[in-house]
Amino acid sequence: MSSAIEQKKTLVAELVEKIKSSKSVVAFKYQGLTVDKFQQLRRAMRANGCDVAIVKNNISRRAANELGYTEFADSISGPVALAFATEDMVAPAKEVYSFAKENKCVEVVTGVVDGDVYSVAQLEELSQLPSYETLLTQLAAGMLGTVRNLAVALNLYVEEHEEAAN
Repeated sequence: MSSAIEQKKTLVAELVEKIKSSKSVVAFKYQGLTVDKFQQLRRAMRANGCDVAIVKNNISRRAANELGYTEFADSISGPVALAFATEDMVAPAKEVYSFAKENKCVEVVTGVVDGDVYSVAQLEELSQLPSYETLLTQLAAGMLGTVRNLAVALNLYVEEHEEAAN
């Protein structure tokens, strides 16, 4: 086999591993973005634990098909970049949608989140979720409120029984 074919097989294998190790992958069109704007997006993604890569469509499709993500592979056409998340699965969708509000040429195409292929609508819904830390804070606040109410009720119960005993 020629070295070009071997090199492409290596690229596909590397992309398969990158997709497997990522919690989520978001494919988006970027045609019309200036280099400065794209670098701005990369920096914002990197700050949130994400990585952006521009991979040839043929390589992306082959890797997606190898992993069984045929819907993902079918929707990749034209200039498409891939955003990978290794920590927070919501971060790539959140960052791309946030960036797309200011840059109309950025368009989300599809994504894979936790092993499932997501449509544009599902990714948009996911991007509107609060961050993991915010959700934990909300959960803790809800639990503290319940515990506080229980403590107040038990204190009132004890005081009521002390008055009845006297």
